[in-house]
Amino acid sequence: MTPDRRTFLSAGAVAALVPSTGRAEPEPKVAKPGQTKNTKFAVNIEMWWRKERDYLKRLEAAAALGFNAVELWPWENKDQNAVAETCERLGIKIVQFTAWGFKPGLNDPKNHNQFVEKIEKGCEVAKKWKCSMMCVVAGDDIKDVPQEKMHENVIEGLKKGAPIAQKHGITLILEPMNIRVDHKGHCLYGSAPTLKIVKEVNSKYVKILWDLYHMHITEGDLCGHLREGFAADMVGYIQLADHPGRNEPGTGEIHYPRVLKELKALKYTGYVGLECTPLGTEEAAAQAVYAADNW
Repeated sequence: MTPDRRTFLSAGAVAALVPSTGRAEPEPKVAKPGQTKNTKFAVNIEMWWRKERDYLKRLEAAAALGFNAVELWPWENKDQNAVAETCERLGIKIVQFTAWGFKPGLNDPKNHNQFVEKIEKGCEVAKKWKCSMMCVVAGDDIKDVPQEKMHENVIEGLKKGAPIAQKHGITLILEPMNIRVDHKGHCLYGSAPTLKIVKEVNSKYVKILWDLYHMHITEGDLCGHLREGFAADMVGYIQLADHPGRNEPGTGEIHYPRVLKELKALKYTGYVGLECTPLGTEEAAAQAVYAADNW
């Protein structure tokens, strides 16, 4: 082939792909981006619509974008009946909420009685909200207490909470954090120690909340570590955000289409929590999530 002919054909191929304006066209918007193609997403209404103080309006905004599931943080500051009624009206499922946060720490035995009481109350809320999972957090570092001992205390506390969860048919999902960016001083981070804790608790009602954002920052190799977690049957729930920034997929360095395909290969059929802050508008973030799941 002559150079002139090769040049002509190359130029023609490019011209066929690029519109007459000379600019690549953006992905077309989807009317209901929450209705994704491969993965079920639960939008976190604590991090989305943050300027809206009314949680019921946040639920309505989620439904307007096509999402049929949400996740929340603590239940104490919300009108439980109103939330339940609004979800029923909108056809929205609450996938999980936080039953036990950072303080007081589960890693201190003096807090275990309070933990048990809180889990009991949380299970009642979960039943009202028709929710089957509650997030629990290990706690921040305790001065002069070795990490191994704190983890032993977490195991002890979860063993006390597991029978309550089992009685109500609720799964406790333990979330490890990252200490490089968001939660310096937290006592639990990375998959290895979290897998060890859940294994020691030895209850099918205690699993891991596998936040891909935290895991990426802590240890990387997202797909490889996910396979290990699923092989051990200890993953209860997945969350995501891109990095850096903790925004929606496509804003950082994580190639989420590949990770979401891995979840499909691992036969994960649960929801993936969108615990990320929209970089711009919520509508634009939902479009980005749809694009990441459109493989």
